[in-house]
Amino acid sequence: MNAPISERYSRQTLFYGLGKTGQARLADSHVALFGCGALGAMHAEMLARAGVGRIRLIDRDFIEASNLHRQIMYDESDVASRLPKAVAAAERIARINSEVKAEPIVKDINYANVEELIRDADVVLDGADNFEVRYLLNDAAVKLGKPWVYGAAVSAHGLQMTIRPGVTPCLRCVFPDPPPPGTSPTCDTSGVILPIIAAISAYQVTETLKLLTGQEDKLHGALLQFDVWQNSFTRLKLRERTPDCPACQQGKFEFLTGHTVIFRDILTIVQHIRQASGSGTLQLPNNFDAWAGENIRFVWRIR
Repeated sequence: MNAPISERYSRQTLFYGLGKTGQARLADSHVALFGCGALGAMHAEMLARAGVGRIRLIDRDFIEASNLHRQIMYDESDVASRLPKAVAAAERIARINSEVKAEPIVKDINYANVEELIRDADVVLDGADNFEVRYLLNDAAVKLGKPWVYGAAVSAHGLQMTIRPGVTPCLRCVFPDPPPPGTSPTCDTSGVILPIIAAISAYQVTETLKLLTGQEDKLHGALLQFDVWQNSFTRLKLRERTPDCPACQQGKFEFLTGHTVIFRDILTIVQHIRQASGSGTLQLPNNFDAWAGENIRFVWRIR
């Protein structure tokens, strides 16, 4: 590290958990960050200030006024410019720390590209706002042996856990299947306050720093649950991996095929069609459900 950079991190290197050796490891590290919204923006800012050498920022969305109360990297000028979040975040990182390489990627995250997006990363960091992306990340990270740091927040409630493939339970060990679409609260339906974002991000980034500096023994090894409004905190110790987990035990990465996602979509469509059929407005073949399951590949291609 040259003199100005050494001064930049002088207080951080005094911290017993890092020191100059840890700081050097951070500079040589690469994090793939999925999502640049509330959690992702805070993750990116903290990683850049900590001196993580390379940060890949993946997000498809553009900045809106409703983001500003909780997405700390952005301001009113970004809204006026209609910048993609990944681009605005990369520009801010360049102003914060010119030694950090920020790589903005403005695209959808899907089963066809997720593996390539994490292949050269040291740690995968979750800043997403939906279950579909998190189950994609879990399958890809487990398949490629990449540690990944899960976190979620809505309203005043949040969850966090760290996943090390082959060592800890994975996401599907704890949550075998995502909830049906539209059944879980979101920021659009239940709102969110910045303090829960800050709390979850603090844990996620701290766990990431531990992984990047080779201090796995310091990981908390639990599923953490917070509610900053109700003043509650729960720590559920993660023990053995689930013996029949399709991902980390059986090596069946269903979310990387695209079939699982479209199958949920098909079932939703089938449910609506059957309801219409029951009302006498539509006749449906008795074997339609079986046909839908057998033709997932076809439906995916034309979607």
